[in-house]
Amino acid sequence: MKILVTGSAGFIGFHLTGRLLQEGHEVVGLDSITDYYEVQLKHDRLAEHGILAELPYNSLLQSVSFHNYRFIRLKLEERELLPTLFAEEKFDMVVHLAAQAGIRYSISNPQAYIDSNILGFANLLECCRHYPVKHLVFASSSSVYGLNGAVPFSTHHSTDHPISLYAASKKSNELMAHTYSHLFGIPVTGLRFFTVYGPWGRPDMALFLFTRAIIEGKPLQVFNHGEMYRDFTYVDDIVTGVMKVMQQPPAADHVNWDAQHPDPAVSSAPYRIYNIGNNKPVKLLDFVEAIEAELKMKANKTFLPLQPGDVVATHADVSDLMRDTGYQPATNIRDGVQQFIHWYKKYYQITL
Repeated sequence: MKILVTGSAGFIGFHLTGRLLQEGHEVVGLDSITDYYEVQLKHDRLAEHGILAELPYNSLLQSVSFHNYRFIRLKLEERELLPTLFAEEKFDMVVHLAAQAGIRYSISNPQAYIDSNILGFANLLECCRHYPVKHLVFASSSSVYGLNGAVPFSTHHSTDHPISLYAASKKSNELMAHTYSHLFGIPVTGLRFFTVYGPWGRPDMALFLFTRAIIEGKPLQVFNHGEMYRDFTYVDDIVTGVMKVMQQPPAADHVNWDAQHPDPAVSSAPYRIYNIGNNKPVKLLDFVEAIEAELKMKANKTFLPLQPGDVVATHADVSDLMRDTGYQPATNIRDGVQQFIHWYKKYYQITL
């Protein structure tokens, strides 16, 4: 198939693109290359897939390593340019991973989330409407559960109480996608990611921050005094799950849909929402311990209160995804941390 992967210079997009190319699909990657975190990391991810040019804006570049990969630097907010790409390429499928990420950043930079996550996604939906695709798979987030205290988090639960603009933007994406699926028959699947980690990860996420702080001997900020749990999920398991979902465009579920008692996880439109996580929450201090063990170094911990917009625990109920696709995360924390640190030391040329 010909597949558009948005956010292909990002963490998950990079890994998914690599897997799709290995399986022989034709891929067009799209990314705006924002400076939310170190841009060189994004360039280096692209270089791994043979995109070596200076990345001129709105110009398709051919990979020097994969005949079936091209890349375009483009903002999804470009309402005039995005339809041209869809008209010319005639994609079979779209996997939408591009977004302005980060919970704390959304407190100080709200406009970035409106532009990228709301306007950009609306433009993408319009393109999928006018240039129909067989399946649109898009990234949501575990953050949509917000104040919901019932764990494990289930897609059958309400997500009406987000506590960050990032979470609200992802909840908005789910509502927008369902509307377009209902009105225009677009097969759409949303995936609520749970704390993805692994090689080539984002520098603003816990594993990257903790590893860097320990190696550099700097204080390691541990929020909520360490009483936090996260459903850490290794990126290879995530990509395998995304690939399985891509192969199964949803159909309208008229059997289980009950308009008098609507279930958030069921729809009369060809729309589906899944959690995608490890289903095994890990205490934050145990996660730090795994990093310390692999580095053979001790962390200088600074214990702090819970940050605004953050939640104490995440725990994914992935039973629906397992039932429908056979998804089965297989990487434990120590193996996943080991793989990340091996990459980190090689990438930054660190000898301990």
